[in-house]
Amino acid sequence: MPLIFPPLAVAFDDYRARHPEERETIVRFADFLASHAAVFERSHAVGHFTGSAWLVSADGGRVLLTHHRKLGRWLQLGGHADGDADLAQVALREAEEESGLRDLVVEPAIFDLDAHRIPARGSEPEHWHYDVRHVVRATGSEAFAVSEESLALAWKPVREIAADPQADASLRRMAGKWLARYA
Repeated sequence: MPLIFPPLAVAFDDYRARHPEERETIVRFADFLASHAAVFERSHAVGHFTGSAWLVSADGGRVLLTHHRKLGRWLQLGGHADGDADLAQVALREAEEESGLRDLVVEPAIFDLDAHRIPARGSEPEHWHYDVRHVVRATGSEAFAVSEESLALAWKPVREIAADPQADASLRRMAGKWLARYA
């Protein structure tokens, strides 16, 4: 019998209606959601859900990125669900923890989906992150604090990310989605 997590299943249906071109990705995420009770736990060895934040400035022109300590790349803020099936709240929590920013507001609708393989590291085997991304907006001070998870943080113009062939492909995709939203 498949497992059902209604709020996330409904969110996937909403995302499918807005992004029919991503049908294969959505089916993959929905199938993974129904595959096992532990999909929100990092102990689920094959993979698990994570929540990430497309953390935009109040004016919407910039996004806060982390130079990820473990991966050595500029990426969006985010992390493990650790049992929490409300991935919008996971994205908000991770944005606050990793940036030190307060007065953040999360949009409940899914902004982007990305499944990516995490290489083996130490005693942790290779596994998949099923990353559900939400828009998080800074509404107060934009003065951040670098956490231990980052080598650096920086506000980057969304238009530059969209045009940068060296940027992570999923960052470019999110930048394109963000710019299309305001076209």
